[in-house]
Amino acid sequence: MDLSTRYLGLALQNPLVAAASPLSRTVDGIRRLADAGVGAVVLYSLFEEQLRRETERNAALTEHGSQSYAESLSYFPSVVERDPGPRRYLSLLERAAQAVPVPVIGSLNGVTPGGWTDYARSMQDAGAAAIELNIYYLPGDPHISGRDVEQRHLDVLARVKDAVTVPVVVKISPHFSSVGEMALRLDEAGADGLVLFNRFLQPDIDCETRTVVPDIQLSTAAESRLPLTWISLLRRRIDGALAASGGVEDATDIIRYLLAGADVVQSASALLRHGAEYATVLLDDVRHWMRRKEYRSVDEFRGLLAVPSGVDGTSRERGDYVSALRDANTRAYDVL
Repeated sequence: MDLSTRYLGLALQNPLVAAASPLSRTVDGIRRLADAGVGAVVLYSLFEEQLRRETERNAALTEHGSQSYAESLSYFPSVVERDPGPRRYLSLLERAAQAVPVPVIGSLNGVTPGGWTDYARSMQDAGAAAIELNIYYLPGDPHISGRDVEQRHLDVLARVKDAVTVPVVVKISPHFSSVGEMALRLDEAGADGLVLFNRFLQPDIDCETRTVVPDIQLSTAAESRLPLTWISLLRRRIDGALAASGGVEDATDIIRYLLAGADVVQSASALLRHGAEYATVLLDDVRHWMRRKEYRSVDEFRGLLAVPSGVDGTSRERGDYVSALRDANTRAYDVL
């Protein structure tokens, strides 16, 4: 069975990509993922806030040094060593790219079109095969218009594209008023691909302590329905690659995404639950399904269930919605 595929112009041995997660915070973790057979690894995200702090520390260092004698033992302020995150990230990226035979993708998480985006070039220089741009932006201010939110995504993408020559893929949320139009605008603005979708933090409330409790839950298979729908709709409508993210628990979830038209399928939660080695199980099960269905390669069935380019996607989704409700009502009536 030939599972080889292409993503962002990169040749991958299969379409399973290890998404950004704690598993990719060490070279050993990245090596485990590669040994288990994943086609590529996305490093854990480096945040805009970390880069801003480093810039502020560098400015403080410069200011402090300008008022000190060169031979002073206190030339370097102690604050400089508190968070070497960005430097550690580049070191990890460089070592990982040399240690594994699969592409290693750098991940930048930010929201404003500022100087932090130039860090993408440092990632490229350290060996990143591509940059995944995770634009995590929840407009909590009700005065911010939808067009302003959209423009911010385009501005951040433009800054990163100006900084690098490697492919840039944008990870977006499903909460635009028109996801399809936003996908087209990003595609036309130069995004080499889209990851569907980002997951916003949804905090809980502790009634006893009367406090807001930040809580990140691993995804479940039920969460695949939304990205599955949009991948199917966008498969024949944009030029860039499409990566599925969220809701992968077993091989059937990977196969569904591929049938809908995904170029690759990212997984984090399943690998965190079961360990990096679970990637081998997932890929073996995909091969078993392909053998049963007599497919020799992924390309033979990828996009088989995508919405055809000549079909009105809105009418298609409306029709599916009405049919699903009618079927549900019929089954409920039969039970009664």
